[in-house]
Amino acid sequence: MPILDPYALEFISRSADQTRRVGMRLGAQLQTGDVIHLVGELGSGKTTFVQGIVRGWGSLDAASSPTFVLINVYRRADGSRLYHMDAYRLAGTKEAVDLDIDDLLTSGPLVVEWAERVRPALPDDRLRIHFNYVDETQRDLVFTAEGARYNKLVENLRRQIYGVR
Repeated sequence: MPILDPYALEFISRSADQTRRVGMRLGAQLQTGDVIHLVGELGSGKTTFVQGIVRGWGSLDAASSPTFVLINVYRRADGSRLYHMDAYRLAGTKEAVDLDIDDLLTSGPLVVEWAERVRPALPDDRLRIHFNYVDETQRDLVFTAEGARYNKLVENLRRQIYGVR
């Protein structure tokens, strides 16, 4: 188990289904105000992971990349919302601020693809997940927690995936 430090976790996914299942484990833990940064090249598995997050969070909505609409909203039966932003087409931080991120965070968790493009517009506390393309079926996911809430998320994921603290 390649642990980078106490607040980081590395996981090698061997299939798209496995990437979705890890996303489901994270999604089941998300709360209003949580911010998840997804970083990685095109085709590295970010949207596949979000499909798992959405399912694990409890939405029956089909997750897709919001590249052209910028933000997808997924709903649960209880009316709560999860926001999925794609910052790839944003020109910078000002455009992200104009999307009223603070308001989104008061009503649900926020998952941001290409988060590094708008980093200053996002809260400092976050869970950063870096996706590395290994080959056609494998991806290397590195989870890095910044803040007490996210330390707990990484600890829970480590326990669920590997059975250890």
